[in-house]
Amino acid sequence: MWPYDMGAGRSIAVSRADDPEAWQGFADADVPVVTQWDDGEHSGTAPGRVSTSSAPMPSVVFSMLRDLDVRPGHRVLEVGTGTGWNAALLAHRTGARNIVTVEVDVSVAAAARAALVRFGTPARVVHGDGFQGFPEGAPYDRIIATCGLRSIPFAWVEQCRPGGVITAPWGMHFGNSDAVARLVVSQEGDRATGKFTGPVEFMKLRAQRLPPVVHDEYVTGSVADGEESAGDIAESAFVGGRFDAQQFALGLRVPDCVRVVADKRDGARPVWFYGLTDRSWACVLFRDGDTARVWQSGPRRLWDEARAAHRWWIGHGAPDHSRFGLTVTAGGQRVWLDGPGGAWALG
Repeated sequence: MWPYDMGAGRSIAVSRADDPEAWQGFADADVPVVTQWDDGEHSGTAPGRVSTSSAPMPSVVFSMLRDLDVRPGHRVLEVGTGTGWNAALLAHRTGARNIVTVEVDVSVAAAARAALVRFGTPARVVHGDGFQGFPEGAPYDRIIATCGLRSIPFAWVEQCRPGGVITAPWGMHFGNSDAVARLVVSQEGDRATGKFTGPVEFMKLRAQRLPPVVHDEYVTGSVADGEESAGDIAESAFVGGRFDAQQFALGLRVPDCVRVVADKRDGARPVWFYGLTDRSWACVLFRDGDTARVWQSGPRRLWDEARAAHRWWIGHGAPDHSRFGLTVTAGGQRVWLDGPGGAWALG
């Protein structure tokens, strides 16, 4: 397995056969543990390109289960089986016969199924597309996703009882930092709505995973070919931390865009924006002790959009994740801000 070593700041390979003490230490630690790279095509001990199955940090799992509020006897659908650990926790709480967990990867599903049987919590493990839910086992009292989503399917709302709870990591393609949406299904069953409870980062649902952005497909010549201007936002105010609410808000206000924050070198840090509906791009270069420089190209002015989004966030009191909410209907999903700020559809 490849736990994330907090001290080293990276995933490392740990073999149970070679170092059982270290293996058990990481298995018991509050760190995320990757168990598969590159959809199973990875070989060797070095980390692969993209982590595609894992056991999340226990503290994150417990936080999401608290949001889910599972009670004895509840029927639960889990999307994203992974190692089966979360399904085992759910089975312990409400009984294995009440748990259905769906996994898209056939080998991961088989391993989890075997582990759950060995542990004595033989929840039903289904190999399939969790985005479609599992109507055969409906209706459910609770639905939980252990993978990041860019849209929550209405099929989950249809398969959940009125008053039931849906909990899922949700966000935009703008970055990897999502937030946990806790949605309650209406008594009419025509919608699910609720607020976000806090920031998280999860592997994406495979059907919604974005392919890597290829820089050269956007910037075919020099960055100087773009329209140049001066930036008027400080790096510290704009870049922020990994799980800052600001980045979540910017993603909501600048849709169909990927932001890439480069490492800082020699006092300079470029931040790139790539449009997903065309080849628009922007780059803002922050440099210590100097005014930021901006280049933009394409039909969209992505830096202008990001700058306007930042001002919108500041103007509304720098709201944290818990002031934002999400509503899912048959017609799509809508994000809203508690208090003045409005709502906007996301398709």
